[in-house]
Amino acid sequence: MVWGTFTITHIISLIFVFLLAIIMYLILKRFNDKVKTWVLFLFSLTGVAAIVYELIVPGSPLEYLPLHMCSINAMLLPITVLSKNKVMGNLLLLWCLGALIALVMNQVAASTTVFSTYFFVYYGSHTFEFIVPMLLFSLGLIKFDFKYIISTVLITIAIYTAIHLVNCGLNEYFIANNVLDPNGNVIQVNYMFSLEPSNPVLAIMYSIVPFDYWYMYLAFPIIIVYLLGVGAINKLLISIKSRKAHA
Repeated sequence: MVWGTFTITHIISLIFVFLLAIIMYLILKRFNDKVKTWVLFLFSLTGVAAIVYELIVPGSPLEYLPLHMCSINAMLLPITVLSKNKVMGNLLLLWCLGALIALVMNQVAASTTVFSTYFFVYYGSHTFEFIVPMLLFSLGLIKFDFKYIISTVLITIAIYTAIHLVNCGLNEYFIANNVLDPNGNVIQVNYMFSLEPSNPVLAIMYSIVPFDYWYMYLAFPIIIVYLLGVGAINKLLISIKSRKAHA
């Protein structure tokens, strides 16, 4: 059975992501912070395992360097869970959306067979890269703060810019030195999709601003609105809890 994009199988798998998040929240909220931390830490390692898998199994590690947003998310997540660092936590609260988008716009893995190894690697890692940051906040292990919106946006821009420069440098090197993939083609990378869109949503953005690197900046107004919305919801929930506590 092929996973597909917006097939019944795909839609069910997306619903399961949210059900799993709710179930994990309902179970973990009963435990102390130490237990919550170690459980989330264990699940956060799925992304690291996926990075190791992709560096080894496909046989073309230069095409699978951990330079996509989800891969960087995967590397930062275990550290963030253990350290409870507010800057990184608030950053990953944004970046976890990239993991959700990768599950929804799953063209990269859509042709894989459900229950295959690659399906579990892709689906499992992105699922927990989305769920774990959300649970860090919903379980109260890290607090949202409006002041971190600025650092979140600036760090995202800085890393995105650095990755774009890496893309350009690597691609020039691969062409100049005729570095080939296992199929005999010159390797060309597009980490964080700075050079061209990878899904229909990014394609719309590129059609509006048809320039590599710059087209992705259309996402930043949406990012800011999202972060402000998360902050407003967080503030509302805290207010409701406070009223119940004093009732």
